[in-house]
Amino acid sequence: MQMLLSLAIMIAATKIAGDLSVRIGQPSVLGKLIAGIILGPAVLHWIEPEPFIHEFSEIGVLLLMFIAGLETDLDQLKRNWRSAVAVAIGGIVAPFVGGYGIALAFGLTGPQSLFVGVLLCATSVSISVQTLKEMNALQSREGTTILGAAVVDDVVVVLLLAVMMSVLGTGEGGSLGALAIKNILFFVLIILLGWFIVPPLMKRLSKYQVTESVISGALVIVCSFAYFAERMEVAGIIGAFAAGISLSQTKFKHQVEEKVSPIAYSLFVPVFFVSIGLNVTFDGLGSQLGLLLVLTVVAIAAKLAGGALGARLTGFGGRSALMIGAGMVSRGEVALIIAASGLESGLLPQNYFTSVIVLVIITTLVTPPLLKVLNANRSYQQNDSTSS
Repeated sequence: MQMLLSLAIMIAATKIAGDLSVRIGQPSVLGKLIAGIILGPAVLHWIEPEPFIHEFSEIGVLLLMFIAGLETDLDQLKRNWRSAVAVAIGGIVAPFVGGYGIALAFGLTGPQSLFVGVLLCATSVSISVQTLKEMNALQSREGTTILGAAVVDDVVVVLLLAVMMSVLGTGEGGSLGALAIKNILFFVLIILLGWFIVPPLMKRLSKYQVTESVISGALVIVCSFAYFAERMEVAGIIGAFAAGISLSQTKFKHQVEEKVSPIAYSLFVPVFFVSIGLNVTFDGLGSQLGLLLVLTVVAIAAKLAGGALGARLTGFGGRSALMIGAGMVSRGEVALIIAASGLESGLLPQNYFTSVIVLVIITTLVTPPLLKVLNANRSYQQNDSTSS
């Protein structure tokens, strides 16, 4: 009974808040994120972080990235791979140096400061994807560069985390060589599956005399790819994104998108947006406001500047470069997972956990308005992005 009431409140609140956000000139996703904060422990206490919310939100983010993969222009992604790598590198180096230096300055130990640096390297583009979709910019050169950079960023951050945990002897990182092999194997196998298995499988499923066989097959593929990614210690959202790209190369692309989008955006994605806000709490922040403020500014500025520099060096105009940097700012669920790992391994002290969570939420909240401002003039942006 409580689950049903919670779902009703979350779905209604995100739709109302999203509409209000659009009315004041902001992306609807911003209102949805704020709705989660208001409903949760930080303000009203109407919704608590329940296990079912976590599970629904996991499905939501996977479907969000799957749809992003379906809508990605693969040819454009291939053309922009140099920019994607440059953006990812710039968006890793600058936050790592900034986070490490600030943490040391505020009295954290060397290992703890290294962990903070790695934490700030993380990028989660699920919020950026939704914002770009609302602005019809997901298939632009900027949008595909952001998506490509996020894939590179995710792999590099996972490897950095493994290196740190292995060197510091926490017992969580395992063999670095084994992890690298797993990552390489994942991408090789996922490309082969996407190229040789998915198209004939979808063709065969389309002939089954059952209801919605194509959509069911697509959901099987996205769940399988995400599971495989997690097993190979790559984020599940990368597997879901790869599944979307694979299906985008088949004749079933539009059919799948038309049927999966209502499932995602009517139930699972709203719960995902609310779940982010539910992590916010203001307990114990008073003594750490200085650290939180400085670290948040560095987290936003370093990611924005590092990503923009990488884009600028590979041929993007100034405004387009800033837009790409802004698209990489959100830390989202990726940073939350890293923070939880740090807490378990002792690399992130318990008393700093709340501050880190609030930092992650703030970076997520500022991303939609940043993208909105930098994409205010699409005709200018379109010309800017093509000058190289």
